[in-house]
Amino acid sequence: MKKLIQTIKNIFKIEELRTRILYTLGLLVIYRLGSFIVLPGIDSAQLATLQQSSSEGLVGLLNMFSGGAFGNASIFALGVMPYISASIVIQLLGIFVPYFRKLQMEGESGRRKMNQYTRFLTIAIICIQGPAYMANLHQQIPASAFVAVNQLGWSNFWFNLVSTFILLGGTMFVMWLGERITDRGIGNGVSLIIMVGIIARLPFAFTAEFLEKVSSNVGGGLLIFIVELVILFFVFIAGIALLQAVRKVPVQYAKRVIGNKQYGGVRQYIPLKLNAAGVMPIIFAQALMLFPLIFSQFDATRGFAATMSNYTGFWYNITFFILVVLFTYFYTAVTVNPTMMAEEMRKNGGFVPGVKPGKKTAEYIDTIMSRVTLPGAIFLGFIAILPAFAMLCGVNNQFASFYGGTSLLILVGVVLDTLQQIESHLLMRHYDGLMKTGRLKGRSGM
Repeated sequence: MKKLIQTIKNIFKIEELRTRILYTLGLLVIYRLGSFIVLPGIDSAQLATLQQSSSEGLVGLLNMFSGGAFGNASIFALGVMPYISASIVIQLLGIFVPYFRKLQMEGESGRRKMNQYTRFLTIAIICIQGPAYMANLHQQIPASAFVAVNQLGWSNFWFNLVSTFILLGGTMFVMWLGERITDRGIGNGVSLIIMVGIIARLPFAFTAEFLEKVSSNVGGGLLIFIVELVILFFVFIAGIALLQAVRKVPVQYAKRVIGNKQYGGVRQYIPLKLNAAGVMPIIFAQALMLFPLIFSQFDATRGFAATMSNYTGFWYNITFFILVVLFTYFYTAVTVNPTMMAEEMRKNGGFVPGVKPGKKTAEYIDTIMSRVTLPGAIFLGFIAILPAFAMLCGVNNQFASFYGGTSLLILVGVVLDTLQQIESHLLMRHYDGLMKTGRLKGRSGM
């Protein structure tokens, strides 16, 4: 405890670090305040039906990502999910379209152009999701809640159009907050915004589960609730341990199968990661799983949309699992370039024993990377569908989302990332880090 207090004092002794932390907290507070600002022309007192429907299934997950803004009919209702969806498409284009592949190879200038295209595509996605969200509002809340239509005489078309533009502005503002946090704050901005939204829903999920267990007719409801809390604690600790382990396990494997870069007679190793993609695959897959909700208004039978929105259903979970595995391989292929690694080894005089330099080395590294990525992809897929098993065991659907899945990985991953940046600032100023021994191992940023 004394060491923790001293570390906190050291953090606030560093002016730059103190400024970055306070700046980050200030922007996050602005984001949380904005999530309670209801769209103009809607009576906030009549949103109880929307909030109730937004606590279940995939809509509940989207509401959790937005920190409750979705269920509040807020100006930030769409959150950063349109931006994440646009990022998926742009990165896919980087593989299949030569122009975008060339931009990926141009360094900082190419990254800026791709970010610009991502913003344009985000606007296009909001133009689809905005009207879909407004159509959902008209179905979920009473007609009397639309004050602008009933009292000011607006038509539904103009009200939906204006509201879509407001939602567009809200999402772009949230994106701007995320970029400001990344540039001038601490941690990754978009990741922190998602994490804050998840944490904001935790008290509501905790209360809902507690009331459900206490009011249930089954004996020992309170005892069951305590057991669930203990399990949740160990799941969280296990998540931290596993995310740390997937960075350490491959090192020995890499020493055995990949070699051996030699500099002045000194043998070095290329550490490969079981999970080089972090939590991005599970976020990308979750974004795609939300698409059936967008087109549910056009599904006359609601069969496909209902099947893919059943949080505990077989087809939803098997599809989600497969998407996570595929995106893990895809994102690893984007972030880890075997050809570039082989070329760097050749330039520095390194080699893999028994493998020819150049193309053969790149193929060898690619094969090993594919084998190493498989257990990491299966691990992510299993974590992604854990909440479904928790709900099948009787846990409230709001509370079950914290027993694994996107919520757990984002919370753990973002906390590790942010602590790693703080520790880097401390070590640069010759202060003790956050860990007694060794460096804190965070994942790559989102």
